[in-house]
Amino acid sequence: MIIRLPTQANPPLSPRQTLPTMYDLPTDNPEEPGLPDEFHFFQPLLLFLTFQPPNWSAEEVFSACDLNLYYDVNHTNWYKRPDWFGVVGIPRLYERRELRLSYVVWQEEISPFVVVELLSPGTEDEDLGRTVQQQGNPPTKWQVYEQILRVPYYVIFSRYSQELQVFHLVEGSYEPANLTNGRLVIPELELSLGVWYGSFRGIERVWLRWMTLSGELIATDSEEVIVAREEARQQAERAQKLAQRLRELGIDPDTVA
Repeated sequence: MIIRLPTQANPPLSPRQTLPTMYDLPTDNPEEPGLPDEFHFFQPLLLFLTFQPPNWSAEEVFSACDLNLYYDVNHTNWYKRPDWFGVVGIPRLYERRELRLSYVVWQEEISPFVVVELLSPGTEDEDLGRTVQQQGNPPTKWQVYEQILRVPYYVIFSRYSQELQVFHLVEGSYEPANLTNGRLVIPELELSLGVWYGSFRGIERVWLRWMTLSGELIATDSEEVIVAREEARQQAERAQKLAQRLRELGIDPDTVA
């Protein structure tokens, strides 16, 4: 596809005004390496549901699973497709009115704050920065996240070894991040990211999920419903026991205010 750019004004217009928007760019590529599987659906979904930075309004937080991320103003068709990424300080809806078709950095003007890649046999070398960019080809994931987008936190998780690897951008280069009790603590988000064994969508296994700074789980909507039901059940049981005790004492519980 040939994209014809408009003639530059004087003074020059910004890339946001002259380059393609998410409406102009492809949203899918069936030849992309890395075949989808159930884990690559459920794991990003859990990250999506639990990414709730308490120091940011929900209307200023955006996260996405398997969404095209366009990053280069000089090569507008180049993109990466992270398994999950999160952005803060950006409207939840594109221009506060539209669900995103893709994330176009020159339009959004804010890069992701954290990116998560899930290791798979077809993409492992590139995820881990072992792939060398070939002349004429787009840069690797590592190069894009580290050198172009300068994503502060790059997270890699293996479903096979259950290993969590985190890289923090320090003076322009990724360095292994220190973990606290096996969790990545991010004070800027008032969140931590760690490995948890439990049931999600009826599947019991090891998952990666967002937590509070102290390591408490951030509940999904369905988990909140379960907790609320259990609390209501326990409250009803306590009320029944109290009523029974009052009857044993000869007091009608219905007359007690």
